[in-house]
Amino acid sequence: MSAIPDLSGIEWVKSSYSGNGGGSCVEWAPRLASADIIPVRDSKDPHGPALAFPVSSWSSFISAVKSGQFPEA
Repeated sequence: MSAIPDLSGIEWVKSSYSGNGGGSCVEWAPRLASADIIPVRDSKDPHGPALAFPVSSWSSFISAVKSGQFPEA
């Protein structure tokens, strides 16, 4: 797996599934998809760590979420 590039200055997008109640907030950086990775972070901790997933794995995860394969908490 390649190293995560510098993420400072990257535009993060809040997941539409996070809601607006301040609860589970996930952000991702779509611009890095061209580097074949999708960085993901907790929006409540923007200076904390980010996880990086291969684009294909992230796409599979999003498809599973949209099709309801994960139970709601």
